[in-house]
Amino acid sequence: MEKELKITRESKSILNMHPQKFAMWLFLLTVLMIFAAYTSAYIVRKGQGNWIPFELPVTFLYSTGIIVLSSVFMQLSYFAAAKNNVNGVRLYTLLTFIAGVVFLMMQWTGYGKLIDMNLYFSDPNNVSGSFIYVITGVHAVHLISALIVLLIVLITTFKVENIKDKLVRMEICTTYWHFLGGLWVYLYLFLQLNQ
Repeated sequence: MEKELKITRESKSILNMHPQKFAMWLFLLTVLMIFAAYTSAYIVRKGQGNWIPFELPVTFLYSTGIIVLSSVFMQLSYFAAAKNNVNGVRLYTLLTFIAGVVFLMMQWTGYGKLIDMNLYFSDPNNVSGSFIYVITGVHAVHLISALIVLLIVLITTFKVENIKDKLVRMEICTTYWHFLGGLWVYLYLFLQLNQ
């Protein structure tokens, strides 16, 4: 009986994870599988021929720098939350939000440059353009969802006195933001190297 109790206690401490964090990791795994499927389909379709090479607009490179900078801001926001520095959380969360919006605006500008290069979403003669729009567009949708979460976090900072009480939410938000930033860097490099 004592041995069984010991195993149960050890197992519980190993598997002890906040339910919201667990749900977030499952969600991130799902998103990762979606983009793995997209990039795999891209490689397979490119190998079938009838593929017109393209050049990514330089705007996508600049937006990559912006998303990396936004990750730095998000991490600083988390550090501020851990120190119960509400003003720091507000500042860095706001900067992260602004950088995220700038990223999306740059992506939109990049789409305009793609159209200038005659790369359209639905062109039966050139499916390479379709892949760019789908891959970057689905990433943008996820980033918009992260911006909504950032707004919720920012509003929360004005409603609570002790931001450390919301540290789990901050950790989830930070992890999700870093994931999307890292995912974009991967997607940019993938598209750049597989034209």
